[in-house]
Amino acid sequence: MNLLHIDASILGDASVSRTLSAAAVARLVADNPGLTVVRRDLAAAPLAHLTGAHLAAGAPGVEVSPQVRAEVEDGARALEEFLAADVVVIGAPMYNFGVPSQLKAWIDRIAVAGKTFKYGEDGRPVGLAGGKRVVVVHSRGGYYGPETPMAAAEHVESYLRAVFGFMGVTDLEIVRAEGVAVGPDVRARAIEQALGEVRRLEAA
Repeated sequence: MNLLHIDASILGDASVSRTLSAAAVARLVADNPGLTVVRRDLAAAPLAHLTGAHLAAGAPGVEVSPQVRAEVEDGARALEEFLAADVVVIGAPMYNFGVPSQLKAWIDRIAVAGKTFKYGEDGRPVGLAGGKRVVVVHSRGGYYGPETPMAAAEHVESYLRAVFGFMGVTDLEIVRAEGVAVGPDVRARAIEQALGEVRRLEAA
């Protein structure tokens, strides 16, 4: 089995989502030492944001610069990593109510017609990436649950559920640490609670 580990936080060792995603991967590997782990750090080695030049590069006879060609190839590798993965663990912090732009750039490289989705004869989307297990480890500074005043500003969990559901993923789990910017004590409790959820993740 293959596990793809994605991190998107720009905070390095200070990142809550990185701490928790590493713990989730360690938990799954401990239960299945035969897992092959591929890690992509989207902050250390970001994918280029999708441009018209990248899309045009796939057309016959179009000449592109070496830089664009390299960026297209990197995007293709990201897609192949995703397609080859049985389990995907994603460290997803909330930045300004949404996912980091680095994570969005990765999603733009894996949401590819004919690879991870298609449209049926009736025009409805059909996901082609079903059968994968996706574990999202999500951190956010405040409180954005459905019962909170900021619920309408939550665009991380809702977005990731939508985009992976569009690609056919039905096995999606979310481990959440929230309130991590409220204060040191709240941060510590949130991390400990999330680590408890990580320890309860089922074997891969």
